[in-house]
Amino acid sequence: MGGDGATAIRGGAGAGGATGIGGGTAVRGGAGICGGTAVRGGAGIGGGSAVRGGAAAKRGFDVLGGLVLLVVLSPLLAAVALSIALGSAVPGRGVLRRRTVAGLEGRPFTMLTFRTRSPLAALPLLLHVVTGRMSLVGPCPLTPGHRECAGEGRRRLSVRPGLTGPWQISGRSDLPWEERELLDLHYVDHHWLGTDLLVLARTLPAVRRRRAAGRPARVA
Repeated sequence: MGGDGATAIRGGAGAGGATGIGGGTAVRGGAGICGGTAVRGGAGIGGGSAVRGGAAAKRGFDVLGGLVLLVVLSPLLAAVALSIALGSAVPGRGVLRRRTVAGLEGRPFTMLTFRTRSPLAALPLLLHVVTGRMSLVGPCPLTPGHRECAGEGRRRLSVRPGLTGPWQISGRSDLPWEERELLDLHYVDHHWLGTDLLVLARTLPAVRRRRAAGRPARVA
């Protein structure tokens, strides 16, 4: 058994928890030694710390960015809520729409949005970003029983759903679920803080293009 090759114990570097030695890649829970990359919960010695550091940086960015946006946009939040309350045709209906979605590791939570089809509907999601249920950038929030959360799609549950994401800046208002799934899974597998900054920078122009084209912006 060599110490420098991608040697694995009982099955090599593959699926279902194999242990790779000397840089082997373990998938779905495998533990790689000397920098092996672990996917879906695998622990890599020499590489796991980088993954944890990236997750910590992303979370710190979410908290800081979410708090800043909440403070800056608080007058707009109040104005939109008041406008919806005064313009509602059904008294007592409320200004918020509630939907159960799958969060990190599939844990369900109630997602809140304004009862409007404008991009402003997503403003309450900043509360979920600050409290740790969502991220500024991530996969599209889906219901716990959605078919994109099963099989290979379960990889999307390894990160928090996002207020925006690759699906939001794709240039299309209604992506087929297959294309959205590919975009989300590519983000899950390859995201880093620079990716989040790029997506955020492109979100507002994408929303403006949709509004100019007369299409309602897609909200999570």
